[in-house]
Amino acid sequence: MPDLLLELRSEEIPARMQRKAAGDLKKLVTDALVDAGLTYEGAREYWTPRRLTLDIRGLTARSADLREEIKGPSTKAPEQAIAGFLRKAGLSDISEAQVATDPKKGDFYVAIVSKAGRAAEEIIADVMPGVIRSFPWPKSMRSGFASMPKGSSYGGVEGKGSESLRWVRPLQSIVCTFGSEHDETKVIPFEIDSITAGNVTYGHRFHAPDALTVRRFDDYVASLEKAKVMLDADRRKDMILHDARDLAFASGLDLVEDEGLLEEVSGLVEWPHVLMGTFEKDYLEIPAEIIRLTIKTNQKCFVTRPQGAEEGLSNHFILISNIDAKDGGKEIIHGNGKVVRARLSDAKHFWTRDQGDLPDLGTLVDSAKKFDLDLKKPLDQRIAKLDALNVTFHAKLGTQGERVSRIRALAKELAPIVGADPILVDRAAVLAKADLRTEAVGEFPELQGLMGRRYAGLQGENESVAIALEDHYKPQGPSDRVPKDKVAITVALADKLDTLVGFWAIDEKPTGSKDPYALRRAALGIVRILLERNVRVPLRFATAKTFASLVAAWQFDAALPEVENAKKLVEQGLLSTENFEEIRDRLIGRSGAEALIEAMGPIAWEKSSDLLSFFHDRLKVYLRDMGARHDIIDSVLTPETDDLLLVARRAEALTSFISSDDGLNLLAGTKRAVQLLAAEEKKGTVVADGVSDELLKLDAEKALWAAITAASKEAAEAVAREDFRSAMEALSKLRAPVDKFFEDVLVNDEDAAIRANRLALLKAIREATATVADFSKISG
Repeated sequence: MPDLLLELRSEEIPARMQRKAAGDLKKLVTDALVDAGLTYEGAREYWTPRRLTLDIRGLTARSADLREEIKGPSTKAPEQAIAGFLRKAGLSDISEAQVATDPKKGDFYVAIVSKAGRAAEEIIADVMPGVIRSFPWPKSMRSGFASMPKGSSYGGVEGKGSESLRWVRPLQSIVCTFGSEHDETKVIPFEIDSITAGNVTYGHRFHAPDALTVRRFDDYVASLEKAKVMLDADRRKDMILHDARDLAFASGLDLVEDEGLLEEVSGLVEWPHVLMGTFEKDYLEIPAEIIRLTIKTNQKCFVTRPQGAEEGLSNHFILISNIDAKDGGKEIIHGNGKVVRARLSDAKHFWTRDQGDLPDLGTLVDSAKKFDLDLKKPLDQRIAKLDALNVTFHAKLGTQGERVSRIRALAKELAPIVGADPILVDRAAVLAKADLRTEAVGEFPELQGLMGRRYAGLQGENESVAIALEDHYKPQGPSDRVPKDKVAITVALADKLDTLVGFWAIDEKPTGSKDPYALRRAALGIVRILLERNVRVPLRFATAKTFASLVAAWQFDAALPEVENAKKLVEQGLLSTENFEEIRDRLIGRSGAEALIEAMGPIAWEKSSDLLSFFHDRLKVYLRDMGARHDIIDSVLTPETDDLLLVARRAEALTSFISSDDGLNLLAGTKRAVQLLAAEEKKGTVVADGVSDELLKLDAEKALWAAITAASKEAAEAVAREDFRSAMEALSKLRAPVDKFFEDVLVNDEDAAIRANRLALLKAIREATATVADFSKISG
């Protein structure tokens, strides 16, 4: 069976786009070929900085012939229906259709449409231009003479304006060959913007820029290799990594590995050469994180450290060249070294300046008083500056200073819940955003938090406070670590809750795949902190209180009397008329903001429900990733549940219990009772409010009621201890009396009172088991 070779060669493709683009090319081409009726044995994509390549093996030579029956309307249908059928089937006259008979519907028309298969070459030439023109680059551009205004021309090339090809960088050549291993390959010469596909490519732009004629994939790879192009990106990565390790080891060093940087540099070179440069040891006084980021960001180089060292760096760095230099890379090393030294000099300047005093301390006195700051300390100066400048956090959510005040207030509420020292929590909350005004973070935003911790250590802050300045941002993803220190946990929860409540309040919630403020990440961060650090926070109360505080702060005008402020909230739908009337007298003569928060409580509580549902969604994702079944999660999670740790513990206990013999008994006993009760409730059958001993006539129902009473008491005590397994074991004992009840007792007795009482027995089973889970939602 023939193979297909496709190469799209352009000017340099950004490294961050290459892997995805190659995957997109594979999917788009193979999907298009399959949709057109072809099949293939295998396909693999490749990429370099200047080309995307696709190797498709075992492609069928032509698509199969097709025969399709198109069912039409009744033979008695009106002319309009018949005309529509003819258009759909591609027939010119109804005489070309056949008549079929249905025993129920009578005679109707059927069109038999036959479509001959097409040669693979024809299909490829047909689908490729569409694939290339619609390619999903994140960013693309028009280029060349074809992009000139439509109707113009230059050198025989007509301008196409907006119809010209958009590509990430100007497309330069296309290779498209097709053929089997033993036959001569064919070129499939489709055209895109005056570029005709052929069998000619080009090697390394410096070492081997001449044209290369290729036939099929194997000789294409060999020709590129001779022309100093290593096609396989994973092979380039492996070579770079091992050569870098070896070069570092030979100098008594260890390579500081960085998977993201390795992926990037492998996409910057087609013929990698690993070299080592140096810089002055004086620069090692700068924190290792700054050195690493400076060298990585500006020069795409790796750093090294002394062999066996866990921390610290050496003054040697590893760079990757795309050129096999005749001088062994001396000039390349020298040029990179100059740039690295210049950048490290800047970084050292930032590091030194951030430890000094700001020049305008006199303007920061008011902010210092607001946050209880000591203006002799550099970080205190920076947070005062952040507040004094009124730096905007978000146009609708106020300034960074206002946000710090909110986080501080919320952290104060959370500290006793988490068990953190309230004084240390307050200090950490005040300084948490201070490093945003440092020059190091201004240059390298990735260092926010980490530099706060560094500077806090230098000015003698308590270790828990310093840790919190870094860790309150964590976790920043599903694989990031979760804070351990209780001060850090408290500030992290306050920070993330403020973010979520704020954006919920202004209706900037995530929609579909769009989440510009990373709110899903913030919610998952809270879920992970609560579950992995065993923290019990009543989320609905916390979000409602934060929401009320936030909106009251927006709307409260110190120049207006408290009652007028409350009227403003009524007008904007943030405070109900009933609430206003109820608290009007209490508003007079009290702190306006405090009273408005109290007044807004009911509405804030209602609005927090939607955010609680969002937390539930993140919790479900997290628990499923941990191996929990979706039906078990649904059985322990209700819309009102705001103790996520308790949900996780219930799910864990239920998961381990449900497959045991006792678990199977619990399910069987519960489901039979609950399903019958639900069916009767749906019909409107009367169910007694409680079980009456006097109406229990048969031994089986008396025994069941005694068993329910005992099991309910035992289960309730176990649930109070949060011993859910013991609660389920107690409830599983109902299996035998439930089975006996259904064997000996007719629930739907002719006597309405007895029937209602027996249904109340089943209701008592549902209520008892509901203290653990809703077992009706568990499959099996």
